[in-house]
Amino acid sequence: MKPNHSRLYFIDAIRAWAILMMLQGHFIDGLLDPVYRDDSNIIYLSWKFFRGITAPAFFTVSGFIFIYLLLRERGSTQTGVNNPRILKGIKRGLMLIGIGYLLRLNIFGLFQGVIYNSFYLVDVLHCIGLSILFLIAIYSYSQHKKKYVLPLLLGIIGAGVFLFEPVYKTLNYSFLPDFIANYLTKSNGSVFTIFPWFGYAALGAFMAVLFYNYKEAKHLYSKAILITFISGFLITFFSSNVFLYLFQLTQVQLFADIFNNNYLFIRFGNVLVIFSVFMMLRRFITSKSILDIGKSTLYIYVIHFIILYGSFTGLGLYKYFNHSLNPLYTITGAIIFLISVTYLSLLYGRNKAYIKTTISTIVFEGLNKSHLKPLFLKIKATLLKRLGLQKSK
Repeated sequence: MKPNHSRLYFIDAIRAWAILMMLQGHFIDGLLDPVYRDDSNIIYLSWKFFRGITAPAFFTVSGFIFIYLLLRERGSTQTGVNNPRILKGIKRGLMLIGIGYLLRLNIFGLFQGVIYNSFYLVDVLHCIGLSILFLIAIYSYSQHKKKYVLPLLLGIIGAGVFLFEPVYKTLNYSFLPDFIANYLTKSNGSVFTIFPWFGYAALGAFMAVLFYNYKEAKHLYSKAILITFISGFLITFFSSNVFLYLFQLTQVQLFADIFNNNYLFIRFGNVLVIFSVFMMLRRFITSKSILDIGKSTLYIYVIHFIILYGSFTGLGLYKYFNHSLNPLYTITGAIIFLISVTYLSLLYGRNKAYIKTTISTIVFEGLNKSHLKPLFLKIKATLLKRLGLQKSK
């Protein structure tokens, strides 16, 4: 495949790597018997380490891609929602949030007009969608200001989200409706919360601004690889010592709290090292299959969620094999799962228009039948009531 220098292939490759790591990570973590989870085992420990990098890498890449594409089209004279890229981003963010909720619906509950509490829990798609909306707000605010304002805001906000994590993670959000509180706390069962994960998206966007501003620089990749690797290495191995020193110097408890649980900065350092590795390998990762996987991450996520966790029906692999398999069955199953989900996702991507048209036709024709209308209206009323949006009579 002939390289196209207008496209950042290494970013698509990181996305592909991250989504495949997510597939096997979710499968193994959900199905492996706890008796085999031994941190003294180098194989398990290595798997655990790389699994921990997956989500930070994905959020960082998501922020990078979105802002880079936004900057590439900022020559448009249209601003705000009139800017096609911003409008597309708003739609994308809302769509991801909507899909996140949709994946947590249970058909059997809907047939009874019931929406279970799990529907309101927040997961990765909700947070990525909301992160895109936040990035649009930051970009729109800085669009007509000095050139340095956008990267400065993104850097400060991203680092600030990490710095103050010990503060906001202990706050009580019980005064908020659960629907909103679930974005801020895991106490109700949410898997992800918007903070601190937006921090990775903001820092990824910060990197995108720098990369875009210097895209014509001589020896761009050589310099970017060196800076990214050294920065990642220093943050990974020395950021904790910096916070310890700041605590000793100032006696501010926040620095001690970060030192005692410095996972956010360390993971970001890991992500920077991964960026540098993929940039070094950029000439060897222009395979169409890799790039197609990188561009199909949403399809992969949705299909894997349905098969593994049983979206809509509750009948997923997790229900029947939860924490029950030995390493041989788990690893074999993970390989089959990874190949199957990836194949189905690429197949869907190639036939998306036909599949969407067929599903839309079936759904709308079904809803137009009189015997389904009462059920649909009951489901709608239940949802509006749970969200507090139902009009009082």
